[in-house]
Amino acid sequence: MSLLHFRCKERRRTQRVSLSVPLVINGQNETGEKFSIRVKSNAVSQHGAQLEMEYPAVVGQVLVLLNENNARKVEGRVASIQRKRDGKTYVGVEFLSPEINFWNMTFPLPGAKPLRRSIPKISQNKVTA
Repeated sequence: MSLLHFRCKERRRTQRVSLSVPLVINGQNETGEKFSIRVKSNAVSQHGAQLEMEYPAVVGQVLVLLNENNARKVEGRVASIQRKRDGKTYVGVEFLSPEINFWNMTFPLPGAKPLRRSIPKISQNKVTA
């Protein structure tokens, strides 16, 4: 019998949230040339983000992210690069300063269970005429 599917333990410090935020990315490429590009986040967490980027990046590269919604800046390090089958490249960025609220939002604590809304029961009273 073969193993069809497995789940690995979640290693994230905070949950990831799908959120599209306009960002300006500033940095230097491998030859030392400065660049500034506009991107949107694909997913965010308290400690970083996943960005869809066409500009080449290198793991370990330091970038400065500017949040266009609240004008906050933060330095981040490229932690991962994933090239998908659809041709898009997703870059995982980890913030160098964990104490900043770059996204201006509160994230659930690690291991927290999702909130569930209780649906009130509707009694089924039959109407007879």
